[in-house]
Amino acid sequence: MFVGFGLGLVFAILMCVHVVKTGREMYWLFIILAFPGLGPLVYFLVAVAPDLVGGSASRRLQAAAKQALNPEGEYRAAQALVDDSPTVANRMRLAAAASGLGRHDEAERMYADAAQGIHAEDATLLLGRAKALIELDRPAEALPILEKLGELGEAGRTPQAALAMGRAYQALGRTTEADTAYEWAAGRLPGLEGMARYVAFLCEQGRRAEAQDAMTEIDKRAKRTTAHFRKEARHWRDFAYAALYPTAPKG
Repeated sequence: MFVGFGLGLVFAILMCVHVVKTGREMYWLFIILAFPGLGPLVYFLVAVAPDLVGGSASRRLQAAAKQALNPEGEYRAAQALVDDSPTVANRMRLAAAASGLGRHDEAERMYADAAQGIHAEDATLLLGRAKALIELDRPAEALPILEKLGELGEAGRTPQAALAMGRAYQALGRTTEADTAYEWAAGRLPGLEGMARYVAFLCEQGRRAEAQDAMTEIDKRAKRTTAHFRKEARHWRDFAYAALYPTAPKG
């Protein structure tokens, strides 16, 4: 026990030294010292590991750790950029951050404001706004935007756009079109959201056998999910399970 404590203390001291030597924000010292064990580990994942291993996987890990520590950090950082330089790219980042926090009304306004002039047909802006409108239960407003998106060619015909189209069609009672859009998106989207939403749609239509087949595939894919994406996979797996078995405990 004493050895473990000693190693933990040495690790914490090394992380504190790293904070000072690399000029990191001083709040990291508080996190490291106030949360023995967890604080030094989180700092290592955020500030040290990415420099050691590099690559896109480490960048995703860094972003996830920062988000866990400070869920509004990205929003504040994006707001500061917009205040300093209100470019379309910066406003797009702020809108995405707002959406990530569930502030869909704010995100919708920002996407709409940014999609002007030469950016009126920007696929990212159009999809962002349409998704915000769907979250706000305004599918009738989202659908024309998604249809416009589909007219832009390959840039607008993405699995994410198809998933949004399926959700809009479903909300408007256009089940045949929703089925086509959901099925296309579910087979192409990475992660489990597309399949999970398709399971929920199939259940709503009384097509339980198909939903159960899709649920089996979700379970297979969830087991193969890497540790970094396990929490998200679990969320969508539970989403689909609750739709298929609404009275059962989460399995």
